[in-house]
Amino acid sequence: MLVKIIGSAAGGGFPQWNCNYRLSRAARSGMPGVRPRTQSSIAVSGDGAGWVLFNASPDIRQQIAQTPELQPPADAPPRSTPIRAVVLTNADVDHVAGLLSLRERQPFAIYGTAQVLETLEANSIFNVLDPSIVSRRLLGPTGELAIRDAYGRETGVVVDSFPVPGKIALYLEQKADPSADFSSDRGDTIGVRITATGRCGAIFYIPGCARIDAALRTRVADAACLLFDGTVYTDDEMIIARVGQKTGARMGHIAISGEEGSIAGLADVKIGRRIFVHINNTNPILDENSAEHAAVRVAGWEVASDGMEMEF
Repeated sequence: MLVKIIGSAAGGGFPQWNCNYRLSRAARSGMPGVRPRTQSSIAVSGDGAGWVLFNASPDIRQQIAQTPELQPPADAPPRSTPIRAVVLTNADVDHVAGLLSLRERQPFAIYGTAQVLETLEANSIFNVLDPSIVSRRLLGPTGELAIRDAYGRETGVVVDSFPVPGKIALYLEQKADPSADFSSDRGDTIGVRITATGRCGAIFYIPGCARIDAALRTRVADAACLLFDGTVYTDDEMIIARVGQKTGARMGHIAISGEEGSIAGLADVKIGRRIFVHINNTNPILDENSAEHAAVRVAGWEVASDGMEMEF
């Protein structure tokens, strides 16, 4: 099974187009150790030819341009793609907006939970992806499913989905009640265990998670690799950076550091590789020369960057 991290930043990318925080300025200036990143997505292949995307970010055109494996082969028909399917982990803009860039009447399959598919159905703009060409398929909140292409052929990629603590998408919040709690454990946000047909190694992709509980710890134990929510290093960093008024928890993301953070919460769980993905533009681990980046590495974690490749 081949895995490519084609986007490692949170919504907005890094640097975000309107962000003037010190890290974004450093990325724009080309400072060593501060690399630009596109918005969160991975690509997985069970055979080295066809690929399944996990989330379709607004940067998908750039990501395809930077990833030869996702481009039409030289001997393929005039309209062609090795992308066989897209699996959506929630309905956040940074995970579904890229579908609109895949609208050229190209057959592939979309997989999502009932909540995600209902959101696509309710927004008529997604009808540019003609359902008679781009099929929409239900991904149960739990259970294993072999991912198939638009024609029903197996891709060799198998997904076991499960709900994780999170929140509903920002644009689905009821603005009339700003004090409401929009957290959700009902499957609005899922994690996925990904394997290749006939192979033993499993990776977990959980780009959004609000907290670590006993069930999650048990589920990811013995994983070959965990790609986990690394949005913020501290819960209040966006407020401290003066770029927003929301905490990480309010956005549905656990902090990396602290007693309730992801490093502490998974410290004694047996996992092969641990990699932070979905990293916000305020997160100091984006600076490879920072104390926070060093602390993450000492704790046994890696920091994802665009183009990282793994084989299991």
